[in-house]
Amino acid sequence: MSPRTLHIAAACLFDEAGRLLLVRKRGTQMFMLPGGKRESGETPLQALIRELDEELHLQLPASALTPLGHFSEAAANEPDTRVEADIFRAPLPHPVQPAAELEELRWLSASDPRSVDLAPLLRHHVLPLIWPDT
Repeated sequence: MSPRTLHIAAACLFDEAGRLLLVRKRGTQMFMLPGGKRESGETPLQALIRELDEELHLQLPASALTPLGHFSEAAANEPDTRVEADIFRAPLPHPVQPAAELEELRWLSASDPRSVDLAPLLRHHVLPLIWPDT
């Protein structure tokens, strides 16, 4: 049986110190980028803007989000599932708190160790792209 595929959009959100915002959903162990699944008829950018508002009460205009790339990887919290992810980047304009299904936020710096609780998409694709020399 072939794995199912989730189409997601996620954001690399950076604070003023250049740290990357990571989130952990309730009932899971892995940290990942904020964002989520696309709904029927949504573009990746529309999905991301909706998810950031739901998860972090963050309203970003589309013009604040720059495409970083499209990646395919094993899903972090769902067995036999792959994610097809459109990733964007943006500066975080103000502090945020977890909402909806989010339980915890974490900040990651370029010099921080890469712990085993980072989602595969983040570890294998995003971090090497945004911080290639670490």
